[in-house]
Amino acid sequence: MNKNNYPVAQQLTIPDALNQAYAHWNAGQAYQAEQLSLRVLQVLPQQPDALHLLGLIAHAYGKLDLAIDYLRKACLWPSAPATYCSNLAEMCRQKGLLAEAEQAARRAVDQEPELVAAWNNLGIIQQESGKFEAALECLRHVVALQPDNPEAHNNLANTYKRLEDLEQAQASYQRALALRPDYAEVHSNLALLWNDLGRFDEAIIAAERAIDINPQLADAYFNLAQIEMSRMRYADARRWIDALIAFAPQHAGALSARAKLLMKDDHLQDALACARQAVSIAPDSANGHNMLGQVLQMLGQHDEAAASFDRAATLPGTVAEEALVAHALLLMEAGSKDDAIAAFERTLERFPGSVRVMAARADTKTYRSDDADIAAMEAALARAIKPTISDQMSVHFALGKAYLDTGDSERAFFHLDKGNAIKRATFNYDAGATSAWMRKIAAAFTPELMDKFRDAGTASQRPVFILGMPRSGTTLVEQILASHPGIHGAGELSALRHALDNAGTFPDALMHWSREDFARIGRDYLSRVDGLAPGALRLVDKMPANFLYAGLIPLVLSGARIIHCRRDPVDTCLSCYSKHFAGEQMFAYRLDELGAFHRDYQMLMESLRKVLPPERFLEVDYENVVDDLEGEARRLIAFVDMPWDDVCLSFYKTRRVVRTASVSQVRQPIYATSKGRWRRHASQLGPLLAALGIVPPGDAEP
Repeated sequence: MNKNNYPVAQQLTIPDALNQAYAHWNAGQAYQAEQLSLRVLQVLPQQPDALHLLGLIAHAYGKLDLAIDYLRKACLWPSAPATYCSNLAEMCRQKGLLAEAEQAARRAVDQEPELVAAWNNLGIIQQESGKFEAALECLRHVVALQPDNPEAHNNLANTYKRLEDLEQAQASYQRALALRPDYAEVHSNLALLWNDLGRFDEAIIAAERAIDINPQLADAYFNLAQIEMSRMRYADARRWIDALIAFAPQHAGALSARAKLLMKDDHLQDALACARQAVSIAPDSANGHNMLGQVLQMLGQHDEAAASFDRAATLPGTVAEEALVAHALLLMEAGSKDDAIAAFERTLERFPGSVRVMAARADTKTYRSDDADIAAMEAALARAIKPTISDQMSVHFALGKAYLDTGDSERAFFHLDKGNAIKRATFNYDAGATSAWMRKIAAAFTPELMDKFRDAGTASQRPVFILGMPRSGTTLVEQILASHPGIHGAGELSALRHALDNAGTFPDALMHWSREDFARIGRDYLSRVDGLAPGALRLVDKMPANFLYAGLIPLVLSGARIIHCRRDPVDTCLSCYSKHFAGEQMFAYRLDELGAFHRDYQMLMESLRKVLPPERFLEVDYENVVDDLEGEARRLIAFVDMPWDDVCLSFYKTRRVVRTASVSQVRQPIYATSKGRWRRHASQLGPLLAALGIVPPGDAEP
């Protein structure tokens, strides 16, 4: 390149100034390099070498926007070196400007086909854009050019992982580590691979090894948090995200992860602020918009959530499929089943053969034996290159439902057992400790305690609690009540648990509370729910797990009503076992543990039934609702002291958001096919029946 011989100052020509500037830069003297480059630009404002160097300096000091601006100007020069375009490509990638990044990288490789850095950048950009096959071709080319380059093997492994070829990914990561054992980024990436393979302990060790090598490696902290979240160890995940944000407060991924953790704790407004901050920092991040959509969905802002999911699906990256599935499920929640089915179809058109989409839409259909989705999902599990362990789990649950629909009990439970086993391996659950805790709760609520604090709580008539085992008819009962114009169905709220958490350890702290303590818990609860549908005379809190606190409810909210939903124990447990819950139903993924939990629940409710005020406590059997909808609906409306309205009989037409596993069922009229369903599958339910103390049909009494 002609650098011109115009003098920068009396003693320096432009070539001299540039040579000295780059020498200063290479010697770590950024200030001198910057000053010389600026003096060159005073003479030649578009001089590309000076612009390029200023871009490198700006990038090194974290001024990414300024760096990109300098590099763009440098690359306008027709004969700018390929390296300049390659560096621009990498900076645009870091900013999330993937289309511009790819254009710059392609210009670099076209200009200098042997420039390894440019091919490497192009491959990474294509990988992040979701163009995995193209990325694979680029990165294989890099490895061919530099077979002993650990960075090249790492990048190639990342692409294999995106293509779900986990065996090849593992081999490439291990080749990179053989070349450089202290390669922190590879240890961090390998952690996610182990997580996808269900090797969780190894995943944690690998990520922690990455941090030991490089305590400032942001991705390692982020990956550790993702691994812990997948294991439902949210306190550990929060610790890693906090550590990351402490030294990288503008890390958009960390802020999105913090938003997810805040959602888990039901701090939705804080989660929303965090998600919006992440999007403001990285406005072209598909992950950020997808997370924002999830928070808005939880807040019931469905139109805004849909817009965020759609935005995520249009941006470059790898979350488009997830975002499109989320939008379809959003439509299901809102009761727009036909629109949801159409949305799933459009997603499959964009991602042909996606088993993730097929599994996600399982609840939209009743399968027949010739359903093409069944064959496609079975084929995916049989392939040499299998889906990730998370997707395998979803496919097993979907196939379990499919075969239950078609009446193939043996195949259904083959897949349900597989799906539940994968889920159960991700967390620790102590059935014995849970049983002991529930017995302690039962012992705490004595007639003396209930009488002593009978009128201590806030006397609000507004709250109605629906509780019981999951899948026992709680959503159906809520939908019947919420169809009434004076009753608002608020869904599954954690407000009572949070109000109680602030008051001490339950149930141990009960023995030390005064009347004011009970009243304060009641006021705390009301403060959390009063903003929900303030015009409604009754507000339904349908959190099934509140059966654990049923004895406490009349003591903290003396005017509240409790509806306990019951269903045949085996039907209830079978329904639980066939669902991959979005929430933390840790007891539900082994038949023996599920049966033991149900027996403990029955014990607790039998104990509480003796002490709960009968005028505030109603028990409703799912089977009775199925057999006599009008009679049970009238009984429910009378119990909450509201005038009868015939609209409650057409509950399936009520347009409201439903976020539970029963979202499909409550959009249909009452049907009786779920009554006694377990008997058709009794031969598969041995551990459950044994735990429940039920003799299988056809067996002799002991």
